Amino acid sequence: MTEAAASPPWFQVAADQVRLLRDGREAFPAMLEAIDGAEREVLLEMYWIGADAAGERFRAALVRAARRGVVVRVVYDALGSLDISLEWWAPLLECGGEVFEFHPLSPLRRDFQMKLVEQRNHRKILVVDGTLGFTGGINLSHEWLPEEQGGQGWRDDMISVRGPAAQELRALFYRTRRRFVRDPIPADVTPVRRAHTRPVWVLASRALPRRLLHREYVLRIQRATRRVDLANSYFVPDRRVRVALARAVARGVRVRVLVPERGDVPVVQFAVEAMFDRLVRRGIEVYSMPGPMLHAKTAIIDDFTTIGSYNLDERSWRKNLEVNLAVEDPTFAGHVRGWFEHDLSRATRVDLATWRTRPWTRMGAEWLALTFRKLW
Repeated sequence: MTEAAASPPWFQVAADQVRLLRDGREAFPAMLEAIDGAEREVLLEMYWIGADAAGERFRAALVRAARRGVVVRVVYDALGSLDISLEWWAPLLECGGEVFEFHPLSPLRRDFQMKLVEQRNHRKILVVDGTLGFTGGINLSHEWLPEEQGGQGWRDDMISVRGPAAQELRALFYRTRRRFVRDPIPADVTPVRRAHTRPVWVLASRALPRRLLHREYVLRIQRATRRVDLANSYFVPDRRVRVALARAVARGVRVRVLVPERGDVPVVQFAVEAMFDRLVRRGIEVYSMPGPMLHAKTAIIDDFTTIGSYNLDERSWRKNLEVNLAVEDPTFAGHVRGWFEHDLSRATRVDLATWRTRPWTRMGAEWLALTFRKLW
């Protein structure tokens, strides 16, 4: 497995085509190219858009699309995109673009609701012309720009899809938009079915009861027969997930979890590390990855792959709007697992004896972070 491919390959899975895009290095050019090629519609639902080179690059592409007469609609999260405001979007608004701020934080706003402050829109969705979709862990900020472009080169995954699953992402976007306006949903938007009928489908939190991300993770782990490989930046799983993982190991399934060596949110990193002892004692292999922040939310469970915005933590399960794309295909799973192995080769496996020698002060910080995880 080489460090970077000239053009990430597409995989045909029934009526859809899917491809893995690693890091902003691959995802940003593909997303910008899609926006620049748009003919009818661009939909962007994004947690974190930075007031920086990356964010401005995407804003410029959206403005170009709007000037061509393309319908451009944006939903961004007020907390995730704290550095920007509706005024930042003025160039797009002047061209007829549509922009909504999800759950504003200022009590001075007419649409502010205290009860909604905790619920954030953590999704990362781009859909172009209803046929090409993107989702994953990558936000539009300089943290994901390659280091040679002035960014931080965070390690992350995005998945791109052509076909019916892109329409499911589109339908999910319009469900979010209904929170802001009551305009009729475009007639060509196909509602998401309660249960999936194809091997490429959308998983979500909150909005789709039969497609809940937490439920799918638990079921897939419970049914695993060979391997469970998880790359997750904020890995603080609840008891149901932990039990499912431990029972998988007891059945002879190899379970590996990849987390960052140093997270971007210290309190969350302490909570992640508080899990190490109980996971390793149950036979789960835990690896910490050095270097640029690991921000991916990717799972490969036997022949099933899911990539998206969902962290295995309390916030993603209980509070946030999240989205993943699921793919049931052995060839694509093998491709994604190959890159997982590549990342694993750069990581360090957690050794229980060594881990238990860490300072008591650190153990205390971990205990506090884990105890109060439901508050953050």
